[in-house]
Amino acid sequence: MKTTSPTTRVPFWLRWLVPAVLVAWLAIAGVGGPTFGRLSEVSSNDQASFLPAGAEATGAADWQAKFRDSKEIPAVIVVESDSAFTPAQLREAAALKDRLEALQAGSTVIGPIPSGDAKAVQFVVPIPSSAEVKTVVKELRNEVQGSAPAGMQTFVTGPAGLTADLVSAFAGIDGILLLVALGAVFLILLIVYRSLLLPVMVLFTSVFALCAAILLVFGMAKAGWIQLNGQSQGILSILVIGAATDYALLYVARFREALTHTTDRTAAALTAWKAAWEPILASGATVIIALLCLLFSDLNSNKALGPVAAAGILCALFAALTLLPALMALLGRAAFWPFRPKLLPETQREPELVTGLEGQKGLWRATGSLVARRPRTVWVASVLLLLVAGAGILQLKANGVAQTDVILTASNAVDGQDALGRHFDAGSGSPAVIVADQAKAQEVLDRVQASNGVGDAYLLADGGVPIMTGAAANPSAPTAPAARDGKVLINATLNYAADSTEAENAVVSLRQELKKIDGGVLVGGVTATALDTNTTAQRDLVTIIPVVLGVILVILMLLLRSVLAPVLLVVSVVLSYAAAMGVSAFVFNNVFGFPGADATVPLFGFVFLVALGVDYNIFLMSRVREESLKHGTRPGILRGLSVTGGVITSAGVVLAATFAALGVIPIMFLVQLAFIVAFGVLLDTVLVRSLLVPALAYDIGPRLWWPGRLGRPGNDAAGRDALSSRRASSRPTENEDAGVR
Repeated sequence: MKTTSPTTRVPFWLRWLVPAVLVAWLAIAGVGGPTFGRLSEVSSNDQASFLPAGAEATGAADWQAKFRDSKEIPAVIVVESDSAFTPAQLREAAALKDRLEALQAGSTVIGPIPSGDAKAVQFVVPIPSSAEVKTVVKELRNEVQGSAPAGMQTFVTGPAGLTADLVSAFAGIDGILLLVALGAVFLILLIVYRSLLLPVMVLFTSVFALCAAILLVFGMAKAGWIQLNGQSQGILSILVIGAATDYALLYVARFREALTHTTDRTAAALTAWKAAWEPILASGATVIIALLCLLFSDLNSNKALGPVAAAGILCALFAALTLLPALMALLGRAAFWPFRPKLLPETQREPELVTGLEGQKGLWRATGSLVARRPRTVWVASVLLLLVAGAGILQLKANGVAQTDVILTASNAVDGQDALGRHFDAGSGSPAVIVADQAKAQEVLDRVQASNGVGDAYLLADGGVPIMTGAAANPSAPTAPAARDGKVLINATLNYAADSTEAENAVVSLRQELKKIDGGVLVGGVTATALDTNTTAQRDLVTIIPVVLGVILVILMLLLRSVLAPVLLVVSVVLSYAAAMGVSAFVFNNVFGFPGADATVPLFGFVFLVALGVDYNIFLMSRVREESLKHGTRPGILRGLSVTGGVITSAGVVLAATFAALGVIPIMFLVQLAFIVAFGVLLDTVLVRSLLVPALAYDIGPRLWWPGRLGRPGNDAAGRDALSSRRASSRPTENEDAGVR
């Protein structure tokens, strides 16, 4: 790093830019902060925000909407008794229908429908999707509990009930999640810096970045450019706080280093900015582009997360390169009180003598010494350890979980699904929806009714009224099916719970059989949507992973001016990802006892771990290249490791803690993602970036930069010294090592 003397002059306009930047960010926070509470206005957790865009189930849902005056979500009400209903209790339960219709929750209430064992009745209440589902379901539950026969258990379940409980589970995102994340980051920063003021400044940067991100995301959602849901909203907060703090740690380390060379705080802030902007920008660009690769997904939930999270990283990047330098220029050495950095004599102003964090000098010098003594042993042992951990990925059951397993806390809707399964056809309330050609309607219906796994099936008339046949037929009921553009609807109640593997297999079988009769038939519904979502998520892995790796590889090549080094870095983070997923699979199966994992978990884990893992390698290798230009590749590796070790490890701990905060939201997907990313980041920080990458790079030596100029014989600083001395030493490795001893 170029030293700055105490007499360095900073342009006058630059000194005035500091207060201007602070005022601008205060304005952004003043507008963005209150917008945080308005995200619910543009956020949706309904099924449409997660559907696969081009799947068969989505096409069926689009056709289904044409048969209804409004989009509705069915709520299934179950009233259960320990013994058979008496005639008086049945009349009392039947009177509940009028009370439910009086709530005007939706269109006509269907029911009461008694169970075969006479121990339960059910009602189906269609709720408009435009309504506040959580509020309507709460009203239904209150009404049912107050009006049901004495001694009965009541449940409001079905798609509407499960959606309402899902929304309730996401309720902690706006408050609890943010407080837990900020509290964890603040505690870690206090331990790292042993300063009261600096952690506050770093958190200011993170929170202001989040305010800007919220403002940007709200505007994009309001304009209809993106689709925001609770899942992406929660990840946005965590990602912005973690990324902004990471970038801030890197800048602060450079700023502290610069303060040992000058008494001018503005000059130090400028020097630190010049040294830090390139790795921070490369890191941010890597994560942004990797996240935008999610736009290639066919899942709406993935497409929504891509631009939302990318906008958050952009704001974190912008805050770290503008707001934080302005704050540091304003505070100077006071930011580090009570352990202020001292101005060093000119003879001691070697960058490698300053670690950037107190107390880490001995640890990272010892790590560098281990790498220098036995580089091949270190990197081979690290690779073997990662491969052993990665073998556990074969145990990962990421082919989707039942909808009733998604919510990890007590849920009336989940209990209601169990009650439905005890007394009715397990698929009752969530039928498969078949869109068939009108001319082949009866033939398709006959095949559906004869299919294994189908309990009942019927054509639908206008208003969603079933057309019953045989003994169940009602002479006053409509007999002509509703038709739209030559298509009709058939509802098929499955013998299995709608979110079970058996139900998905039944849908697969239905599709195969019905295509033989009507090539344009579509099978949709809750089960088909879950099936198509899982299939699409697994296909996304094959599509998106190569794109993300290619993008990251190109960015690293541009940054490091090399081909070999980027390839090795990408391979290292892929190994780290596999190991993290392997350990996570073991923990999910044997510690948490999860029945499986959402099909999108491996993809999200990959995007975050690979992009964020490359972050730390960018921080390390950009400094290694800087040192290699002056001291040679092998001394440069050890110097870079020593200087960046403390700050990168601290950044990894902070990011792991922020993602771990996602675990406070009782949604299986978020809990699993929290563990995968938190563990993976720590693994990447402690093992991959601290031992594997430095040891492998040290073993390879100057060839690491091939085919760049630094990797050519004689262009490496150590190579030039060796050529000039004509091999004066018989042990060049020791001569190189002496530069950091």
